[in-house]
Amino acid sequence: MLPKEKAKKRIEELRKLIRHHDYLYYVLNKPEISDAEYDKLMVELKELEEAYPEFISPDSPTQRVGGFAAEEFKTVTHVKPMLSLDSAFTEEDVKRFDERVKRELGVKNIEYVVEPKLDGLSVELVYENGVFVSGSTRGDGVTGEDVTENLKTVKSVPLRLREKQGIPKMLAVRGEVIMHIKDFEEFNKQLIEQGEEPLANPRNAASGSLRRLDPKETAERPLDIFFYEILSIKGIEIKSQWSALEHLREWGLKVNHLTKKCSTIDEVIKYHTEMAEKRDTLSYEIDGVVIKINDLSFQEKLGVKARSPRWAIAYKFPPREEETEIMDIVAQVGRTGTLTPVALLKPVDVTGVTVSRATLHNQDFIDQMDIRIGDKVKVARAGDVIPEVVKVLKEKRTGREKKFHIPSKCPVCGSKVVKEGAFYRCTGGLACPAQLKRSIAHYASKGAMDIEGLGRKNVDLLVDSGLIKRVSDLYTLKKEDLLCLPRFAEKSAENLLKGIENSKNQSLSRFIYALGIPNVGEHMARVLAEKFNTLDALMNAKEEDLISIHEVGPETAESIVSFFREKTNREEIE
Repeated sequence: MLPKEKAKKRIEELRKLIRHHDYLYYVLNKPEISDAEYDKLMVELKELEEAYPEFISPDSPTQRVGGFAAEEFKTVTHVKPMLSLDSAFTEEDVKRFDERVKRELGVKNIEYVVEPKLDGLSVELVYENGVFVSGSTRGDGVTGEDVTENLKTVKSVPLRLREKQGIPKMLAVRGEVIMHIKDFEEFNKQLIEQGEEPLANPRNAASGSLRRLDPKETAERPLDIFFYEILSIKGIEIKSQWSALEHLREWGLKVNHLTKKCSTIDEVIKYHTEMAEKRDTLSYEIDGVVIKINDLSFQEKLGVKARSPRWAIAYKFPPREEETEIMDIVAQVGRTGTLTPVALLKPVDVTGVTVSRATLHNQDFIDQMDIRIGDKVKVARAGDVIPEVVKVLKEKRTGREKKFHIPSKCPVCGSKVVKEGAFYRCTGGLACPAQLKRSIAHYASKGAMDIEGLGRKNVDLLVDSGLIKRVSDLYTLKKEDLLCLPRFAEKSAENLLKGIENSKNQSLSRFIYALGIPNVGEHMARVLAEKFNTLDALMNAKEEDLISIHEVGPETAESIVSFFREKTNREEIE
């Protein structure tokens, strides 16, 4: 056994060596030693740390899989809000963005940094004095789930930054966790062999893998990460996005090698074309390119909107299209009673997802495109997410196709349907089971009251059984009521009641959002909570009080006042 001081010195040498080889392998993709030689170093380090546990530190390479399984993820507030990007779909959109930022900044030329838009899970990582201390998912942009222990298991996440050029006192950095296509296919193969359901696509695989409650399970998943933005930094001044990326590389954080500087918007558009052509040859999925102004002082001048920066935009690729057939069209009743026509499709694979339904938006959309039951159509996933019909193949019609019109009576409750602008609405209100179910599902959703155990199936069960006739009935549910229902046993009944009880402690902004007031999303709910402080103050606010708030327009103000004027709404709240 080595003497204590020599052991300490050797432990530090081994950690330094292993970090160096991790950087070469995971960041530069230029390994200098074989896997066997690397394993030998790791085994030696583990043995020394076992012999001298007092020298174990959280940033040691051996500590990647040290966390215990959690019962649930803690919620953490981000160092700086993680905003989403506005999207551009055409050259004209991108040129308009370029013209706007030049006009607002009063400059003739702007340098951009462009990079592939990765299709994964966005995360924030925080380093203090070079050591990785916390990591969280994007969540709602303001708060996310604490996945620190899980991120430690991702080999391309350095537990300690490289100190080549000096390191910041604090660094909050944004990255995208992904699963490479080949790894995804191999992982799905293993799931099928184990008799489990395969995952839909690499994005879902990456998201689900990082959000395992047991870090040891995450460690078994082949995850990777690319870093692309400094959210906050102390101790080092950085003046451009390009410089930020260079620093990230130097600190051992993996940056996409396809990232490029462009001095004109035409160069940006050319880059987008090149990436679209290269898309299918890459080892990971991308759904567009991200365009950012390089100069950070320009970024600061332009600022941000409620949910997105004004100095960046995502230039998306056109959605991929597949041919299928419309088997039927049904009217789906939403939370506010709006009837949305939905096409029931012959199942078809679109970018790795089986699509069997597609929104038809409204009756005007159906009439303009002349969509009929039985039509052969092209479907795409808008923004590669929501399926929609993009083209009717009229040349393939047989004459047996049937036209569709929104019914005059609600297909769920039979109430009268009225036309309001481009939309049709069921007048049944919460007496309509479909509206009640969607209102409860919205109330219980993650961004609202976040009631654990109250998913769509349990909502259906509670409404169909007659136990719940309005949202407030949730708070009168008893265990014996739930035990009479299928799907509920002692434990699941207790969990749901605990989730309902916990919801009483949610913030005012979440409750405002949960009410489902038209035109009031999560951000607007936060604005209102901050301004009025109490629900009573908001309920008694006049339109002029609301319009005086910077982000509240006349339509939103009218929606809020109308909502609280309704006697049934006030009774339900009280």
